[in-house]
Amino acid sequence: MITYLYWTAIFILAAGVLYGLGIKASKWKAALIVTFIILAIGWSTYYFRLQQVFVKRYGGVMTIVVPAGQHHLGATWKDDNMWIENYDPKTNTCIFSEYAKGNLLQGKVTIKNCNPLIPQAISDESTVKIETSTQ
Repeated sequence: MITYLYWTAIFILAAGVLYGLGIKASKWKAALIVTFIILAIGWSTYYFRLQQVFVKRYGGVMTIVVPAGQHHLGATWKDDNMWIENYDPKTNTCIFSEYAKGNLLQGKVTIKNCNPLIPQAISDESTVKIETSTQ
């Protein structure tokens, strides 16, 4: 919801400048330039700073697509960055990908021979016996 409010405010501000400078003052060149600057600053601020903050703290909107051929296992937050864990069955690896603000300085951790989708066989040696007695 906060994401929609943010973009509504940006578009209202841009439309107000376009109306005030363009229609009322008849300065279309200045109106278009200032409107473009407002939209560019609004977009870059959202993309590089606010998107994940909105999602984590205020219930914003964000979409992440799992790469083809991978299975999603989990997601967690570290500060304001989201870490996604996917499993690639072709290479038998688990991939932790960081989604940082603006997709800058993203981390990636790969765990080889990771097979979380197939249950591990339990051998007889690892079976725990529980005995009860009455006294």
